[in-house]
Amino acid sequence: MFLQPDGWVPAKGYANGVMAEGRMVFTGGLVGWTAEQTWEQEDMVGQFRQTLQNIVAVLAEGGARPEHLVRLTWYITDKQ
Repeated sequence: MFLQPDGWVPAKGYANGVMAEGRMVFTGGLVGWTAEQTWEQEDMVGQFRQTLQNIVAVLAEGGARPEHLVRLTWYITDKQ
């Protein structure tokens, strides 16, 4: 459930607050390598794609899907 105080202009592209109930799945340390921990993609887009596939795989292991995501934090160390 999104938390939107009365009188606030709705946020665009994000939510100021979210309330959840039930089981939670936390991920951490997921990067753009394969399940075998090998880097098959050298470009940023390919590594992003692989990272998202990794996130989906971990969520599925916990019985969750991408639409259940609340927040992602990305750290980009080198765009080149």
